[in-house]
Amino acid sequence: MKGIVLAGGHGTRLRPMTQVVSKQLLPVYDKPLIYYPLTTLMLAGIREILLISTPQDMPLFRRLLGDGRQWGIELTYRAQEEPNGLAQAFVLGRTFVSGEPCALILGDNLFYGSELIGIVQDAATIERGARVFGYHVSDPERYGVVSFDDEGNVSGIEEKPASPSSSYAVTGLYFYDRDVCDIAAALRPSRRGEYEITDVNRHYFDRGLLQVRILGRGMAWLDTGTPEALQDASSFIATIERRQGFKIGCPEEVAWRMKYIDDAGFERLAAGFGQNSYGKYLSRLSTGSLR
Repeated sequence: MKGIVLAGGHGTRLRPMTQVVSKQLLPVYDKPLIYYPLTTLMLAGIREILLISTPQDMPLFRRLLGDGRQWGIELTYRAQEEPNGLAQAFVLGRTFVSGEPCALILGDNLFYGSELIGIVQDAATIERGARVFGYHVSDPERYGVVSFDDEGNVSGIEEKPASPSSSYAVTGLYFYDRDVCDIAAALRPSRRGEYEITDVNRHYFDRGLLQVRILGRGMAWLDTGTPEALQDASSFIATIERRQGFKIGCPEEVAWRMKYIDDAGFERLAAGFGQNSYGKYLSRLSTGSLR
C-alpha cells in the first residue's frame, strides 16, 4: 500500500500565522505538525509516501523531510497549484499510486491512542473497498458525517450537513483499494466547486464497499485548522509527553521501532540533534535508558 499526505491549502483560518508558511509546518508543541500525519502512515507499515503541497511551500517541506531515506522510507512530492478538494489528491497522485491500494491522510490531522498501531495496520491490509473512521464530535456540521441504522450498519454519508443525522464525523484518514484513482478522476465538482472526498466515500457506500470503524473514547483525533484547535493540540501533546516521558509523532523513533532503520542509523539521527531536548530523548532511547 502507498500513502499520500495532503498538505496543501491556504490555511486562511490560521492567518496571519500562515501568511508566509504552510500550516503543516507550524509547531505542535515540540515538532512540526506534518510529523504527526507522516508517522501515522509509517505506523501503518506504509513506506512509499507522496506529499502534496503548494508550489511555494514545497521547498520548505523538501528541506525539512528530504527524500525520507534517513527514516527508511521513500518520500516524493507533487505540487497542487490550487486547492480544489481533498479527492484531487488521487488525481494528482495517480502516477504515484500506480494501481495499488492507497491511504490518504490530511496534513493537519493528529491521531493518538494505544490502539492506533493495530487500527492502521489492519486498515492497510484492505484489498477491496474503503475503510474510513468515525469519531464522535460536538460540532458534526463542520465535517463529513456518517450515519448508522438501528443495527449499526452505515446508512448514509454527507458533507457538512446543516442538520447532521448523527454526531459521527469522518476523520481525515482514509484507506482505499486500487480503484480510488479512477473513482476520483470521474467525479464532478460539488456546489462548492471542489472534488469532495465524501463523494468518493459515497461511491463506495453505494456499492456496499464502505467500511466505517468508530474510534472510541480511548482514541484522540485532533483537527488543527483553527488557532484554538492548534493550541489544543499542542497542549494535548505536551501533557501526554511530559506525563509519560515518551514522544508522540517522532519519525526517528517510529522508523527505529518499525525496523525501517537499524540501531546504527538511529544513533546517527540522534547525534544529529546534539544536546537539545529532542536529541537527548533519542539518545536515551538508543542507549536503552528509556524504555
